[in-house]
Amino acid sequence: MTNGALKRWPWVWTLAVVLLASGCSLKTYAINKVGDALAEGDSVYETDDDLVLVGDALPFGLKLTESLLAQSPNHRGLLLTAARGFVLYSYAYVDYAASVAAEEDLDRARELRARARRLYLRALQYAIRGLERSYPGIGPALVIEPRSAVRRITAKARTEDVGFIYWAAASLGLAISVSPGDAALLARLPEVDALLDRALEIDEAWGEGALHEFKVVLAGAVPGAPDIPLITRHYDRAVELSRGKSGSVHLAYAEAVSVPSQNTAEFHELIQRALDVNPDDEPGTRLVNLLAHRRARWLAARADQLILDDESITFQERTAP
Repeated sequence: MTNGALKRWPWVWTLAVVLLASGCSLKTYAINKVGDALAEGDSVYETDDDLVLVGDALPFGLKLTESLLAQSPNHRGLLLTAARGFVLYSYAYVDYAASVAAEEDLDRARELRARARRLYLRALQYAIRGLERSYPGIGPALVIEPRSAVRRITAKARTEDVGFIYWAAASLGLAISVSPGDAALLARLPEVDALLDRALEIDEAWGEGALHEFKVVLAGAVPGAPDIPLITRHYDRAVELSRGKSGSVHLAYAEAVSVPSQNTAEFHELIQRALDVNPDDEPGTRLVNLLAHRRARWLAARADQLILDDESITFQERTAP
């Protein structure tokens, strides 16, 4: 999205509120135009440099998007905005809060994880509805036979289709990650694998490595010894496609490989690599990289618990803000 478009963004929300309150005959048409604008490029949230401000503002934006969807339920842009927005909000402000709370208040952590799961599953509903617009019946088919279902998505799929695939996989995968005791949800892991693999077949460079990065995240969440060669291939490709401007990919590898392997030096190096990424170098991913910095410092503070080595204490002090 251009700088001019970013400057106009607040007017899009203002127009949306006015339209919802109006009774004009062109309301649906106008709402669809607002939906197109909301779905275009990076949102004003993702370019912001204030995590607290974004966290306070996102709920309003999400509920407004849902209000617009109530008027135009099949608008693909609004569905994509809702799926992306609910995943972002849950991951950054609910799921993370649950991880922090788990160290002192397990009841509060369980409450937050339950909320995170609900928000992820809400995002999944919007992503599946978006896919259903191009591939009717794909939602139920994914549950029954994921590999067969995703083959319905053609190699000529639009970028928007790959976006829906990614957010469906991310929302379901993250919902599973916050629900370790839910066997029924864990049984849906093949859906996540199938969606990601199909997206990689269609456009493996989509999102500047986002698909490869999520494969690393997913591999780290699967029980058992990590498949290090496979994870490393996805990690290397994600770094290449992001041109080294993603901090979160290094954290994903650290949690998927370094921690299970108890590789102290590698863990420290990856945390530092994440912190070395300058969020201002890529405005479109500024928020994501600020979130990566926050998580990197949190991991560094827990290094002595994750990596059983005295060196962790020195590293924690060195990376303190």
